Amino acid sequence: MFIRQLPLWIAQTNCWIVSSSKSESECVLVDVPPSPDEILSVLESSGLKPVAILATHGHIDHIGGVGAISRVRFQTESSPDLGVYINRLDKHLLLDPVGTSGLLGQELAKTGIDVRPPELIYNLDDGDTFSGSGLNFKVLHTPGHTKGSICFVIDDGETGEKILFSGDHLFKGSIGRTDLPGGSFAQLAESMRSKILTLDDSVIVLPGHGDTTTIGIERATNPFVLEM
Repeated sequence: MFIRQLPLWIAQTNCWIVSSSKSESECVLVDVPPSPDEILSVLESSGLKPVAILATHGHIDHIGGVGAISRVRFQTESSPDLGVYINRLDKHLLLDPVGTSGLLGQELAKTGIDVRPPELIYNLDDGDTFSGSGLNFKVLHTPGHTKGSICFVIDDGETGEKILFSGDHLFKGSIGRTDLPGGSFAQLAESMRSKILTLDDSVIVLPGHGDTTTIGIERATNPFVLEM
């Protein structure tokens, strides 16, 4: 499996480029910060073309580049736009990234980046599976950071490893903030207990910000998880 971590924009938000050896030139993008030029440069140098964009949630630092990337002509002329997958409870944030993002939205508007919503938006619910680039992404609905926050679990068939794309739900040594609109600490704690802490300790965690970790490390050392 090929996984590339790109920390981008103001908040150093991770864009994850994910591909399987089963697919020579295709990849899936997990979260797209408002830095489309940097992402396109890495895709070109890697010889990869995305088949879809998966959004862990609708905050601007995770979806601000979606409009621009989705309209790049990666696909055939009959279907040129990339499909964008997000939970329906955060779709409104994707449709109006500037208007729903306060000061950060104003900063993005100054950049001249294409912030029009993507043409193809699809819903992902808890238990769904998205298949692309030779990989299967299982969806976990984990509200708390936002109402529509989701995480993705994939199995690496070559190594046997399981990987969790945790968005802003779980970080190395911390958790996502819950003081923004749609946030709820009680919901995040319940999501953590019922969806995340049921995973094996060996699961590798690739978060929306910061360094990678594992479920086992966070179960044993993360003060917020220990409290939960």
